[in-house]
Amino acid sequence: MADQVQDTLRKLAVVFADFEQRLEATPLIRKLTRGRFETADYHAFLINLRQQVKDGSLWMSRAASSIDEAHLELRSTLMKHAVTEHRDFRLLEQDFVAAGGALEAIQGAPKNVGSEALSAWMFHEASKPNPFGLLGAMFIIEGLGSVKAAPWGRMVKARLDLPEDAVRFLLYHGENDAEHMEEFREMLEMVLPDAETAERIVMCARVTARLYALQIEEIAA
Repeated sequence: MADQVQDTLRKLAVVFADFEQRLEATPLIRKLTRGRFETADYHAFLINLRQQVKDGSLWMSRAASSIDEAHLELRSTLMKHAVTEHRDFRLLEQDFVAAGGALEAIQGAPKNVGSEALSAWMFHEASKPNPFGLLGAMFIIEGLGSVKAAPWGRMVKARLDLPEDAVRFLLYHGENDAEHMEEFREMLEMVLPDAETAERIVMCARVTARLYALQIEEIAA
């Protein structure tokens, strides 16, 4: 088991490294890292991120309901994550208002092309019996939070001279997603060793990374 878990983690790390490069090449993130980020960019970022965050707890709940009795521990873990994160989109709304945005603007905004594709993909996978491949999606999304959220939050705060309560979502996830990543290995051990499952986890990570990057690419910058 330990060998396949380690091998899967190594493959996921390669996928994540490619994901980071794709994100860094998007117009929005390039503006942030090169010091050209403006308030309108931050507003657009929060508006579009809200869509994915709001759906996150929903697809996790769907995935948990699709897991059989032989894997009750994994089902419980996913349900716990869904409960923990189901109000996170409200924190995004509060950040948006604290950064000068109007609440109705973020609540009424439609999904962009990438957000539509990402959401459809997540719910499609979550509806399958025992959708263990979604662990790969969680690795990408939680990994992004643990690695990038806090640095991005600090850059946004400094660049736009914002108060602390305007970047709470990013700073909060920078701290808490690191703990989620520690739980990820435990979840892998619940479904491995199994070659087909390991392959599906890595494939789901690849697809999720592409669609998440598309979501960011679609934000006008």
